[in-house]
Amino acid sequence: MIPFERPRRLRRNESWRDAVRETVLRPSDLVLPLFAVPGEGVRQPVESMPGVHRSSPDEIVAEVGRARAAGVRTVLLFGVPDHKHDDGRGAWDAQGPVPAAIRALRDAHPDVLIWADVCLCEYTSHGHCGLLTDRGEVDNDASLPLLSRTAVAYAEAGAHAVAPSDMMDGRVGAIREALDERGHTETAIVSYAVKYASAFYGPFRDAADSAPAHGDRRGYQMDPANAREALREARLDLEEGADVIMVKPAGHYLDVLSAVARESDRPMAAYQVSGEYAALKAAGERGWIDADRAIDESLLCIRRAGADLIVTYAAIEVAERLKRLHSTPFR
Repeated sequence: MIPFERPRRLRRNESWRDAVRETVLRPSDLVLPLFAVPGEGVRQPVESMPGVHRSSPDEIVAEVGRARAAGVRTVLLFGVPDHKHDDGRGAWDAQGPVPAAIRALRDAHPDVLIWADVCLCEYTSHGHCGLLTDRGEVDNDASLPLLSRTAVAYAEAGAHAVAPSDMMDGRVGAIREALDERGHTETAIVSYAVKYASAFYGPFRDAADSAPAHGDRRGYQMDPANAREALREARLDLEEGADVIMVKPAGHYLDVLSAVARESDRPMAAYQVSGEYAALKAAGERGWIDADRAIDESLLCIRRAGADLIVTYAAIEVAERLKRLHSTPFR
């Protein structure tokens, strides 16, 4: 039998593949996460994430300059303070590493969008994402004012968006109300609406020194077994005023990302988390895979599943590869 349908006709060469490609990844689709620390001239490598550093604001400015040159237009800031407290008070310190980095970036790169992660885990001595009760459990409602205070501090420093990642119920509404009351009506909320209690966060916790001192986060982050619950979480955050919603992790939850994207009329973000990035890098270092191609493919798949924006530690290297690819003269 001679086949009547021949899909291979449209795959025969790069020109055909380019012409009929359904999904395109651009540098401007990528969001670069950065770890801000106090000081000047500080650039500390994170051993479990090749190419990632904890950096002082001046070093962050330099790295964002490289990102901007490659076409990356958005960054996501995390803070790593010198001192931690039970209530995480360093999170809303106007002189802390994240506000300092925001101010430096606004001066040096005014056209770059700055998102600031809102959570207490990097700032609490116990490593949990909110205040603890006397029994050692996370107190959801008592944590909301502190998260709101943190979001306001970042908005006042100049953040274009705040990104609550704590998974406390009601925090998007509380943050929106606090921002509006202080006149920050233009500050967007990028909500980690669907954040799973994943085993793929280990390298991030190394970078941010944010591993829980006791217990785990399964009491407030989502069960990896649940997909329908993700739709509920996303709907609640949208109703509370989220401007962008995020699924985290991305690569191992493409089904969830796709389902949430179909239900949402807001922009979708997805986070290729530290463990996903580190695994690809480690396999590449051992020669088991072509890490560059694998990373590019992984991000394209996240985009195909429904993400408009992708947070990835590989943002600069991927953007530089894309820039080289599209600057090559047609032959």
